[in-house]
Amino acid sequence: MMQLKDFLARMTPEIYHNMKQSLELGRWPNGDMLTADQREGILEALIAWEHDNLPEEERIGYMPVSCKSASEQDESETTILRFKD
Repeated sequence: MMQLKDFLARMTPEIYHNMKQSLELGRWPNGDMLTADQREGILEALIAWEHDNLPEEERIGYMPVSCKSASEQDESETTILRFKD
């Protein structure tokens, strides 16, 4: 059985795109549905490959550090949270 690191060393951008599309659609290119184990394995491989081959903002699950609404707030505004007993 091939280890993840060996598979990643052989993964090409074409394989990456085919696997990503299969994950998005929930089926292989031949139409066979992905099993839960296959989805998990594909996601693990894609995340690992992206870590070494794509900039952070292009990776699965990337979220910017701040949101637009945070930049619109005045930095001098402070919200105080008080708890009652």
